[in-house]
Amino acid sequence: QVQLVESGGGLVQTGGSLRLSCAASGRTFANYAMGWFRQAPGKEREFVATISWSGVITYYADSVKGRFTISRDNAKNTVYLQMNSLKPEDTAVYYCASRRRSNSSKDLKEYDYWGQGTQVTVSS
Repeated sequence: QVQLVESGGGLVQTGGSLRLSCAASGRTFANYAMGWFRQAPGKEREFVATISWSGVITYYADSVKGRFTISRDNAKNTVYLQMNSLKPEDTAVYYCASRRRSNSSKDLKEYDYWGQGTQVTVSS
């Protein structure tokens, strides 16, 4: 079992930046791909970014390409989401998730463990 805890959310103005962190604990983190998803009020949870266990392969939603960067530090059992040039439409609760596979996936149904989320609010 894996426990995930997100942090780093907050309130920023349009154009600002935040870096989210997701700390993982448990015995099964090794070789797990990781992902970030977000959910705005009244909307379904959507894919944001994913990274393979190696960190070599990454994918991003079209809405965040060029602005967000996902990375991981396996030695620290932590995955990050650097968010730049934030827009009001980025406002959502951001969730970290892990997948019991080494390769990444854009599909939230492929993820097995989820954090509680961290709020990101971008003011217009």
